[in-house]
Amino acid sequence: MKRIAWCAVVWMAAASAGAAVPEEDAVLAPIQAFFKGLSARDAAAMKSPFLPGGTLVLMRDGKPGQMTIEQFAERVGKPGTTKIEERIHDPLVKIDNDLAVVWAPFDFYVDGKVDHCGTDLFNMVKKDGQWVIAGIADTGKKECGR
Repeated sequence: MKRIAWCAVVWMAAASAGAAVPEEDAVLAPIQAFFKGLSARDAAAMKSPFLPGGTLVLMRDGKPGQMTIEQFAERVGKPGTTKIEERIHDPLVKIDNDLAVVWAPFDFYVDGKVDHCGTDLFNMVKKDGQWVIAGIADTGKKECGR
């Protein structure tokens, strides 16, 4: 009987822990869509998961560079010969109603090699029932030993 009770407790804990996962996945989906557009150098695909007028603040050498998603997409969304890709890992997702933040270390690859790394901070909002990116801030450094 103790074994059955223990199994029930484990199952209930797993079920309640899993309850937040679909919403976290929904928060992460526009971020992954943005990265897919970035890798494809597709300006429209980069802008699509963003709130119009959303901003990016890129911290480089202690100095913030700020631009709108439209400016960023125009800059990066041009054909190029180098392959670019950004990957986040171990994202920390916090959700409160229609507001969420995602804090995640990242690696940025150019032609398959890490070019720089840092931490991404995504501000997310729910618009018309869908999560969108309101803003991104990141750090960027060349020393990327983990």
